[in-house]
Amino acid sequence: MFFTKLFSINEVYKILEKEQKILDLEVVRLENAYKRICAKDIVSKLDSPPFDRAAMDGYAVKAEDTFQASEDNPVELKVIDRISAGSASNKKINSGEAIKVNTGAPLPPGANAVIMEEYVLEKNDDKILITKRVTPLENVSLKGEDIKRGDKVIKKGQILRSQELGALASAGYSKIEVYKRPKVNIIVTGDELVEPKESLKLGEIINSNKYIMLGMVKSTNAIPNVKHCNDNPTQLKEMLLEAKEKYDLIITTGGTAVSESDIVVDTVDEIGKVFFHGTAIQPGKAMAFGKIDGTPIFMLSGYPVAAMVQFDIFVRPYLLRMQGIDFEHQIVKRITKKKIISSLGRTTFVRGIADDKYVTPILSKGSGIIRSMVKANCYIVVDENVEGIYKGEECDVILFNSFTLGV
Repeated sequence: MFFTKLFSINEVYKILEKEQKILDLEVVRLENAYKRICAKDIVSKLDSPPFDRAAMDGYAVKAEDTFQASEDNPVELKVIDRISAGSASNKKINSGEAIKVNTGAPLPPGANAVIMEEYVLEKNDDKILITKRVTPLENVSLKGEDIKRGDKVIKKGQILRSQELGALASAGYSKIEVYKRPKVNIIVTGDELVEPKESLKLGEIINSNKYIMLGMVKSTNAIPNVKHCNDNPTQLKEMLLEAKEKYDLIITTGGTAVSESDIVVDTVDEIGKVFFHGTAIQPGKAMAFGKIDGTPIFMLSGYPVAAMVQFDIFVRPYLLRMQGIDFEHQIVKRITKKKIISSLGRTTFVRGIADDKYVTPILSKGSGIIRSMVKANCYIVVDENVEGIYKGEECDVILFNSFTLGV
């Protein structure tokens, strides 16, 4: 299959949006929910804290009893009980009385403040001297001050970080409904590809795409499985037919150009449907997307940098949306320190190094220069209608750290 048209980036997005696949839901225990995507709004079943409690080690008191206290004029109180976190007292504090409490212990009836231990002198077993005044509710955590019963604590589509898991636990949940994680089959094609080794025969190329794609798929919280396929249509067809039954999404690298050995697009077209072949981006023109019996397949370039750009711009949003994340690329503005040359009619993604104000383009040539991606921390985005950007001009930038799941 030859390029009949280069689809613009917006045309590609429209096709992918129309063909977006969303995964089913599953219930997982809270200890297994880290980095999962919440499937619905969550309302608290409990107040947190569930009662008024001591926020410090010390003595629960009536604040009014301490108003005249000072180091020169300590106030004497009678200790009527002692309670620790996890226990409670049914004794009511009256004027002139106190109960020793540990942090987290329920505030006993009649008390409205806690005096810290460092401002207390023990006179004997049941008498203490207060050397500092406290105000009502000082050193007290009120019932529901963190979360109230009925509060919405987590929104649908929210990524569950450590703090969200803590909030869910406090809200009374031990299990949570989340989107399933996509299972992704990566097929790296090419007769020339070999595993990493110290010496190569003429014509052999290290299979770096295997490790690049494994990492990139994992960065979307998906579950990858990677295989190598020779430039053999029969073998590729068998692998694709097996993959579409077992996986939620397929990614191939290589075999998307127009030479005789580039077999991927034709093979997919034979057993499924190809929605587009060829994109008006640079690097990364040689890319296709299709479906095999409903299983989406992204056919990426064999050149590492082109494949990484294609993944970040198209595959990453698709994989995240499969999990209920409404992902959009975050564009920030920077001033370029060098002139950037681009071609009209193609959206160009230039590797760059950005700080808070400026960006320096890495002007390396070729789609296989992996080292340029190692140095870079962003893409400079040059619109298809712009023929380059001059030094000192403002430009659009996508920072690599905006691709993370926020954990």
